[in-house]
Amino acid sequence: MNVDNLLTSLLILRPLDLNDADDLFRLDSDPEVMRFLGNHPVESNEQVHIYLKNIIHQYNQNGIGRWAVVEKETGIFVGWAGLKFTDTLTNGYTNFYDIGYRLKPEFWGKGYATETTEAWIDYAKNNLNLKELFAITHIDNGASQNVLQKCGFKRKNTFIDTLYHVECFWWELPL
Repeated sequence: MNVDNLLTSLLILRPLDLNDADDLFRLDSDPEVMRFLGNHPVESNEQVHIYLKNIIHQYNQNGIGRWAVVEKETGIFVGWAGLKFTDTLTNGYTNFYDIGYRLKPEFWGKGYATETTEAWIDYAKNNLNLKELFAITHIDNGASQNVLQKCGFKRKNTFIDTLYHVECFWWELPL
């Protein structure tokens, strides 16, 4: 993938790489981070390496994926955010772009999820020429729902995620 970093006022968004494994392990092994995702916290570095290899495969196959989020001022790894092309059936849709983010708890409530979501909406519109974006939230994840609403997404329906068997909201944003 040959793409420059994206910069926001407070953050650097850059492709994830294998050097991010330790930071991703700390993120994805935290039960509080994983609470609304339906999947279980990771328990080994091997799981993180498989996850990272899948992300890098998405970069190569689709030209986009989840990216690292780093604070400009400190250089600290905050989490990840980005677009993912989904070609599996989800809530009646296939071949769509999903926007998502996952941040360490110490960075919650700082506006970083909103800032990254706005940056990715702009990227989708101006670089990928997409006409719409989608997002999924657990029905109890009010914080993520607030981020999506602030960024212009509209909740369309409720569905059961077939992979994790949790009730979710489906969000859409025309671009």
